[in-house]
Amino acid sequence: MFKKGAKYVCLEKSFFSLDNFKIIPIRYEDRLEIMNWRNEQIYHLRQDKPLTIEDQDHYFDDVIANLFNQERPRQILFSFLENDICIGYGGLVHINWIDKNAEISFVMNTKLQKDNFKKYWSNYLRLIEIVAFNELNLYKIYTYAFDLRPHLYEVIETEGYQKEAVLKNHCFFDGKFIDVVIHSKFINAKSYN
Repeated sequence: MFKKGAKYVCLEKSFFSLDNFKIIPIRYEDRLEIMNWRNEQIYHLRQDKPLTIEDQDHYFDDVIANLFNQERPRQILFSFLENDICIGYGGLVHINWIDKNAEISFVMNTKLQKDNFKKYWSNYLRLIEIVAFNELNLYKIYTYAFDLRPHLYEVIETEGYQKEAVLKNHCFFDGKFIDVVIHSKFINAKSYN
């Protein structure tokens, strides 16, 4: 069962902040907003059907709740706050502890994307880099993005990520095959605190 105020045993700190932005261990109270954002943005996520409240409760209680006590969880998820209001969530997923790499996951409040996409992505990346490189000592973090949002690449490249690969016709979406674009950043390419 999910416990309020849960902390990850694999992290020394329980929150990370820059200016008015903060990431904290994912909160149960944010689960329904997160579900709504995921359903609204299903087109760019690896999610094949809209989530239900039952799905989301099960995921939080049976999957996420178990991550907090693991020394080497497969994923570490955070609520992303601006002035203590949840405006998104994400984390490090598909963590490979042996090879010291992880995929970056991030979904923001759908209503805020039009005017704040660059600002929120940039601040989120800076915070997740602190976790990945300073706390977990990972060597590499990367994004795995369906080639549907070219404005995303501008933001992540501005933050020092390099296009590493394009997986041609890798995913079937909306009746056709589309590419997946992978951008990476290595620990020696630091642009974080």
